[in-house]
Amino acid sequence: MIEAKIFAVFDPKSPKSSLPELAVRLLDGQKQTWPQLIAGYSSLDSIRLREVRCEGYSVWLQFNPGRIVSTGAKVDAQSIRERRCFLCVQNLPAPQNGILYRDDFLVLCNPAPIFREHFTISHVDHVPQSFRGSAVRFLELARDLSPRHTVFYNGPKCGASAPDHMHFQASPTGTIPVEEAAREKSRRLHRKQVRGVEILTLANFGREVIVLESQQIESIEQVLLDLLGALSVPTGTKEEPMMNLLCSFGDSAWRVILFPRSKHRPDAYFREGDDRILISPAAVDIGGLIITPLEKDFNAVDARTVEGIFHEVSLPQATVEAAVEKLS
Repeated sequence: MIEAKIFAVFDPKSPKSSLPELAVRLLDGQKQTWPQLIAGYSSLDSIRLREVRCEGYSVWLQFNPGRIVSTGAKVDAQSIRERRCFLCVQNLPAPQNGILYRDDFLVLCNPAPIFREHFTISHVDHVPQSFRGSAVRFLELARDLSPRHTVFYNGPKCGASAPDHMHFQASPTGTIPVEEAAREKSRRLHRKQVRGVEILTLANFGREVIVLESQQIESIEQVLLDLLGALSVPTGTKEEPMMNLLCSFGDSAWRVILFPRSKHRPDAYFREGDDRILISPAAVDIGGLIITPLEKDFNAVDARTVEGIFHEVSLPQATVEAAVEKLS
């Protein structure tokens, strides 16, 4: 079944095999043959952006009606059981193809794009969304897609619209505002160095952020996994701690940006009528590009609303700092 869906195979051992080039070729080809993708990218021509200046930082709102399915997705257990998994190979639309990546992931074009190049990277098997078992793939993807793309991950209770199927996503590098913020010297607060991994937080950013930087893939993987373990303790969960992750690779080093979360959706998401605000923060949104599929929200959301949502869904500062201190 999967053989019929393979557009190309990425060979990490070949110097001529470029994953960004393969991804762009895939996207260009799919724009010619897949009507749903053609419509999705055409809709990007009508999106609107609006800057909202908050205390100490800014975010951008993107009015994107094509994202209503993802933002409004039902992710409760019963709803998941009652629908076909849209990331399983056998359920992919007939025109959809992908790039086989290291035998266990398939790079696919996202048919409801936020960006001019937006990919979903799904596991070839139907396994639950869980970071720990695929941490090294996350880091390898960031390296193999560099310098053109950033890879991001939404936890199963933090924005993943398919929590039953392991997947990452990729966007053009630099298009999520936190990527720039993580480079600003005035924001970067050094916390400690562990096994050659620099650990930082970002100042005056309205939500808690942990940044890991290293040139050693084994070291940053282990410190990241240790950090997830440390975050699990104060939240009292034996499962994966709630989080969103971004990763980029440049100047021979990885940069992982982690948003520790306390809840999936803000209370405003569940209000009735006009009081409802259809914002479901995932990595892109909490990273500073907030997707609003409803025009009323795009027009009405202000700094106070953004600040309230970020505060509500983020883990408290003291909890995050305690987790970082446990790393050694």
